[in-house]
Amino acid sequence: MSSDARRRILIVDDDDDFATAIKTFLELHGYEVHRAADSRAGVIMAQAVHPHLVLMDVIMEERTAGFFAVQNLRHTPGLEQVPVFVVSSVYAAAPDFRIKPEKAWLAHDDFFSKPVDLTALLKAIAGRIGGDGVGALAPNPGKTK
Repeated sequence: MSSDARRRILIVDDDDDFATAIKTFLELHGYEVHRAADSRAGVIMAQAVHPHLVLMDVIMEERTAGFFAVQNLRHTPGLEQVPVFVVSSVYAAAPDFRIKPEKAWLAHDDFFSKPVDLTALLKAIAGRIGGDGVGALAPNPGKTK
């Protein structure tokens, strides 16, 4: 499968360990994955790579950076309809944060709390943009028969 035919996912998250783990997991499932380490870079990268789906953290360089990034994506020509899945520890990192992740104010398509259930995330991604979604790993290109 050529790189152009693969579904592109953009991860916008400032947690290097989390982003690397999710990126590796999704690549093993056949997705092309790009990563931005903050909200501003995420919007710029989204404009450059035109992802099929965005995984967006909320708390990055500022406590609400991800919220504003989602709003920016929703108002960027060509990216308005790109599904955005918020993946955040907002409720663990800020227990006093009582606003529920409602689409009316966050404009996201799905919400996953960290630590994320990888099976549920993979199924949601596959349901939205295609892919295996069942946990079957993509063939290892370095492995020979």
